[in-house]
Parts: sequence; structure tokens; C-alpha cells
Amino acid sequence: MIFLKKVIALIIPYKGWKSFSSFFSAEYCQRYLKKCYQKHQITQAEQKSYENGYAFLYYLEHGKIYYEQAEKAPLIIKPILLFYGLVHLIKACILTIDPSYPETTAVLAHGVSTRKRKKQNYLFFQDEVKLQKNGLFPFMSERLFSMKQMDGEKILMEELLQCIPELNDLFYLHKGKQTFANLDWHGKSLVLPEGILDHYHMTESRLKDFLVAKFGNKIDISDEGLVLELQKELVSEVPPLKYHLEEHVWAIPLLRSKLFMFPELLVHYLLLYNLSMIARYETEWWSELTKMMPNCDYPFISSFLQITLDKGPFLIYQHLMEQ
Repeated sequence: MIFLKKVIALIIPYKGWKSFSSFFSAEYCQRYLKKCYQKHQITQAEQKSYENGYAFLYYLEHGKIYYEQAEKAPLIIKPILLFYGLVHLIKACILTIDPSYPETTAVLAHGVSTRKRKKQNYLFFQDEVKLQKNGLFPFMSERLFSMKQMDGEKILMEELLQCIPELNDLFYLHKGKQTFANLDWHGKSLVLPEGILDHYHMTESRLKDFLVAKFGNKIDISDEGLVLELQKELVSEVPPLKYHLEEHVWAIPLLRSKLFMFPELLVHYLLLYNLSMIARYETEWWSELTKMMPNCDYPFISSFLQITLDKGPFLIYQHLMEQ
């Protein structure tokens, strides 16, 4: 067996938008931002928290309204509402570590592009987005996740969908493959299934070295065989682990793709960006998909949109709590 020792708590209790209630108070937001700025050793923390209190609150409020409207909206316009809802929530997160945001107009662009005109026989799974040098995506990647510049890199929609643990069952039914393995608690430890060795084509010893390299200083290796002890509470995503919100369990990817360590918030952003562009500019294909449901694109897209409706705010809340 392979274990990950639990430190204190599996996850902060989350109750949907009710969990954001405390942020809808300017006084609370100012106190919260002050603590964030002090934590990051930002000068004039009190003054800057006072200046940004309402902007932070309004980002969250606008995001919440977009998500509430998306829940009621027909599928055909849902991606647009969800994308802009997530953008507002992301801007609130950025404001917790960068009181000067946005300093320039360069950070206001999307930071990602996609082919406007789709080719004949277009399949969503094979569509791709191209990462840009400037804009919100590279800015949040660096500031929120300390990720290096990925300018010019292209990512397929299939690669992104495989990073969503809640889509594991759908991949198994439609593609005949599993994308995630759920982890079980054993006392105070998280247990990885032994079958993961077959998926990774590794021995236990090699897998230990692989996970140590991926987790970095977030884990220690004990003398009790392959036991990995986390250096922080599991209150937010610890790549490569992902939290399965529907089943309330932690999961690990079974596919060692280039997105193995990719934060899930960035995955949701890229998928929603492309879907919102399709909904706006590829009217014929989008309408045919939603009405005719010709292939597996529809169940994956509709399922993702339902998942991200809850998962997007959840990922944002975890980030805010970590701050």
C-alpha cells in the first residue's frame, strides 16, 4: 500500500455560495485584505486594504450574479455567463496578493486565443487553445500558482477535460479509459490503490521517487514503507491531487500528460474560454450540437458546464481560504 498521511483536516467545510457570505461586508473584506497583504509583506497594508475593499467585494458579487444567472440560463448561453463569472472571481483572488491590480491594460486581455473559424468535420475534443504572453491567463498563472511562462503552447480540449476528476465516469463509458483514481482514508492516511502502479508502469520504488519529485517539499517520506506525509493541511488543491467535489474524495490522475501538475482552476478557465467563444462565434455548430447531440461532444460539454457551475466557486473559495 502507498499512503499519504493526513495532517489535520481533509478540507474546509464548503456550503456553496453560503460560504462566501462573510465577504459581502466591506468591513470584513478590508480586514481580510489587510491580513493577506501583511502575510505577503506588502507595504501600507491597511491603507491598500481600505482602498481595495469595495473592488474585492464587487468582483465577488458580480461573479456570484453571473453564476446564479448561468444556473437558470439555457445551455446555449451558459458558457458565456460562466466564463465571465469565473473571470470576476479570479480577479478577486489576484487582488488578495496584488493590491495594484490591474496596473496596465495588458493584463486585462484573456491571455489565450483559439481558432475563430472551425474546420469542416470539427470535433470539440480535437480543438485547441493557444496560450499568449500577456493577459489574464499568464498573469494569474504566475501570480496565483507561480507557474512559468507558457507563451505559444497549444492545449487540446481532450487534454483539459481529462483533468476534471468528476468526468472520470464519462471517460470510462465513452472512451473506455479511467482518468482518475480515488484515494481512500486509512486511519490518518490517504491510500493510493495498488492498481496505480500498472497505470504508471512503475514499481513501488520508482513511484515513490516520481511522487516525491512532483510533490516537492509538500511531503516527507517516513520509514514505514512508502508513506508520504503532507507539509500542509489538505484544504486546497495540492497538485497533482484533485478534489472530487461530487464524491467528496481526493483523486490522483492516472494519465501522466503534460498537464499532470496543472492547477484545476486554470483548466476550468481555458475550457470556459473556448466554449464561450464557440457559443458567441460558432452559432451554427453550437446550435446543432445542443439540438442534435450528434456525438460524445455533447455529454462531455454539458456535464462539464454542470460541474463547473459548482466547482469554479469551490476552487476560488479554497484559494481565498488559503490566503
